[in-house]
Amino acid sequence: MIGLCLDDDGDGDGDGDVVEAIPIPIAIAIAVTKTGSIPMRILVVGSGGREHTLIWQLKREQPDAQIYAAPGNGGTKALAESVPLKPGEIEELADFADSREIELTVVGPEAPLADGIVDVFSGRGLKIFGPSKAAAELEGSKAFAKTIMEKAGVPTAGHRTLTDYEETERYIRERGAPIVIKASGLAAGKGAIVCQTVDDAVAAAHSMMVDKSFGDAGTTVVVEDCLVGEELSILYLTDGEHAIPLIPSQDHKPIGEGDIGLNTGGMGAYAPVSIADDALVGRVSDTIVMPTLAQMRAEDRIFRGVLYCGLMIVDGDPYVIEFNCRFGDPETQAILPLLDSSLLDVFQKVARGESLAGTDFRFSRRAAVCTVLASKGYPGRYEKGKVIDVPESLADDPDMIVLHAGTRRDTEGKLVTDGGRVLGVVGLGDDVSGAAAKSREAATAIKFSGKYFRGDIGYREIERQSRS
Repeated sequence: MIGLCLDDDGDGDGDGDVVEAIPIPIAIAIAVTKTGSIPMRILVVGSGGREHTLIWQLKREQPDAQIYAAPGNGGTKALAESVPLKPGEIEELADFADSREIELTVVGPEAPLADGIVDVFSGRGLKIFGPSKAAAELEGSKAFAKTIMEKAGVPTAGHRTLTDYEETERYIRERGAPIVIKASGLAAGKGAIVCQTVDDAVAAAHSMMVDKSFGDAGTTVVVEDCLVGEELSILYLTDGEHAIPLIPSQDHKPIGEGDIGLNTGGMGAYAPVSIADDALVGRVSDTIVMPTLAQMRAEDRIFRGVLYCGLMIVDGDPYVIEFNCRFGDPETQAILPLLDSSLLDVFQKVARGESLAGTDFRFSRRAAVCTVLASKGYPGRYEKGKVIDVPESLADDPDMIVLHAGTRRDTEGKLVTDGGRVLGVVGLGDDVSGAAAKSREAATAIKFSGKYFRGDIGYREIERQSRS
């Protein structure tokens, strides 16, 4: 069932009555009668803050689109119809897309991409945005990504890939600290541990390889030199040959303010980043992205979709610390509110196998800061089911956006926590300092038991602003 807004007075402004609970085929028939066209049908796979943001952006571009979220969360229900399917239920998702004549599927999380959802959908003639299983190995295996970087001459940290724990321990002791231990497989953004001492590094390797703290993801590890600099995320949308950068952003991985403590999936992000000027982005494109795409083509693994470049800027030079095969979370929450051109058009071109030559993105000159509200105990154990109070006044402020991640509606319809990262609160401003103040204001106003957030998102940029 859906509610469909009909322009009953025929003046084209969309201010007609909302028709509740009309069966989809009937609703489409009415829409065709009223507008002469069928609303576009889009499926977004995933349930986090990234997926809510993608749905928010697609709805902003196509208000009449019928969007489905599989499975979605407590916030996506306002914009999309929830589908009770998990991202890993690939065949069932393809069946759903086929039965609903979905025109475009957008995949949020990395796991279904690594498991081949694009191959399954494409094999059934269904249009889907994202890389194939072979291409998604860039994120699915850090060991593979390092091999591609070596062949392509891409700048990255010195490293060794290891599968035997005792050999790994010997290498760590030979190499010394600080050093980085990475689970080669998918570990929900938590598989990289920066170790300041040799003993900590040995313990991290033992946890991954022997104790299986990340399951099979840690069977193979990449032991990497610790680069010292400033992190930067640049996401490129690519057809496999051409690549268009989104505005650079900076994620904050550690749980604690000042970037201390355990790594998380991301406690916040901001954009733009002043160190990422046009010259630096050009260097990333020329020395990292284009050689990587060329090497992937040479390996018969054409990469179409989003290539996420996680970088460390060392003395002004960019080095790759990781590649991802999908939109970042929470970077997406900071990037898309600044987008002033169509994301949907690019999604469709890539899904249809068309060229992106001559395409670019336009962005607002404003700034965005996303602060993640987390459950007490995250990234370790945490409780669920805590009632969330989001003041209605936040919705009235055009410079605040509340994006849901780990939320759901309980049996009484109340919004409750359902994950470690619960909400992403975006503040907009004329600069990062102003946007951060807006984000903190909203983060403070929202209430739930055990709420935790970092109050320093964007602190490096704010310090730069204060010095300029």
